[in-house]
Amino acid sequence: MTSTVETISFGNLIIGFVPVVAVVGILLTWSLDAKYATYAIVRMLGQLLLIGYLLTTIFETESSGLIVAILVVMVFSSSWIALGTIKDNRRKLFKYALMSISLGGFTSLAFVTQGVLGLSPWYFPQYVVPLAGMIFASSMNSVSLAAERLHAEMTRGMLYDQAKTIALKAALIPVINAMLAVGLVSIPGMMTGQILSDVSPLVAVRYQIMVMCMVFGASGISAACFLVLVKSSSNEWSKT
Repeated sequence: MTSTVETISFGNLIIGFVPVVAVVGILLTWSLDAKYATYAIVRMLGQLLLIGYLLTTIFETESSGLIVAILVVMVFSSSWIALGTIKDNRRKLFKYALMSISLGGFTSLAFVTQGVLGLSPWYFPQYVVPLAGMIFASSMNSVSLAAERLHAEMTRGMLYDQAKTIALKAALIPVINAMLAVGLVSIPGMMTGQILSDVSPLVAVRYQIMVMCMVFGASGISAACFLVLVKSSSNEWSKT
């Protein structure tokens, strides 16, 4: 079995935008505002092109300091974005989100990179950067969902302990659904990429199991930690 990785030409890549143009056309036909969707498309293009060039440079570096800086940017950015649903108390809750995502994210990253993969050096960028991205993104989403649900339940008059349980359950719904669907409804992106790169499906499956475990762990730890830390601040929500 030989490598069958195909390089997508820019001409062929444009074909992939046909469905995108169709959806934008539908939005305009239905008199809906297509500006936000267009902005998202343009931003997606810019961000992916930029990260492509950045990763090329990062993967060629042997600087542990640069990798640490990237991880710091990831965790600070994800902590701030996670609180987009609680704009009134965003600055006050940021420290809790930062501590929670750092605990859940770095714990899972350490277990995976040093325990499962045994990377040497520990900052091997081809592994650490993509895995950290998946971990912090999952932690960010779980904290965001937990914060939104806790705020919603307590503003309706529910006690903290009850709201906390509901919030944690809601925060884990996406990752649990992903675990239930993997292999049946979907083949995850990492596994697909490895298979397209001529990696044995059996090896790709092991990597995907590792990814699902690290994502579940990071999401659960981050959400639970946030809900515990935010208890004192949440008392204000029950009064609004």
